Amino acid sequence: MKLKGKTAVVTGGSRGIGRAIALACAREGAAVVVNYVAAASAAEQVVAAIRAAGGRAVAVRGDVQDLSQHDRILSPAVEQFGALDILVNNAGIARRQPFLEATPPAWEEIIGVNLKGVYFLSQAAARLMIPRGGGKMINISSVHDTHPMPGNSIYCIAKAGLVMLTRSLAVELAAHGIQVNCVSPGAVATDENRDRLADPAYREKVLSKIPCRRIGAVEDVTGAVILLASSESDYITGVTLYVDGGMLLS
Repeated sequence: MKLKGKTAVVTGGSRGIGRAIALACAREGAAVVVNYVAAASAAEQVVAAIRAAGGRAVAVRGDVQDLSQHDRILSPAVEQFGALDILVNNAGIARRQPFLEATPPAWEEIIGVNLKGVYFLSQAAARLMIPRGGGKMINISSVHDTHPMPGNSIYCIAKAGLVMLTRSLAVELAAHGIQVNCVSPGAVATDENRDRLADPAYREKVLSKIPCRRIGAVEDVTGAVILLASSESDYITGVTLYVDGGMLLS
């Protein structure tokens, strides 16, 4: 068990890749705080699955873009499990808007969740980790932090900012024993996109861009996250690991 005795907070942990990360952290021995915004029943299902397997977990509601809720998101790690060792900044949103139609409210929401919220939640987490001598932060980005997506410029800008946030925090927090890294998935099958990927024409279009010729599974992402959350990555910081089957190479 690579995370035995550790406590992890996973934002957006009730669905999709976040759910898979929460379950993987628990399988590796970590106690897990499963953060959610609206999907309370889904978050409780994740907690129930972890507990049924003999693990420890709790679901906590909190919107990462609301800085006043950050203490609510992080405090259960300390109050219920004794410490905060790992923060996985997975929560994210996309609001498809062509550039010429993009609105300030969309900008505020997307940047608020995908970048501003990550920055200040990481700040609060660092203040809990430093007295313990260190910790791990993993930011979940996207291949679109590098590859533009037409009609989704605000999302791409936020994710690109997340890469520089990762590098900047890695430099500032290294002296405190905190490693900060980023995982950027490509095309990964989740409940949210499974119906689209079931369409043969759409699936072939996606596959044509992936040298490995397969759609990623959530386990491809969780493997990278567990590596970066474990002691095996103690000499890795400030990197962005692309889990995309070679998509960015094509």
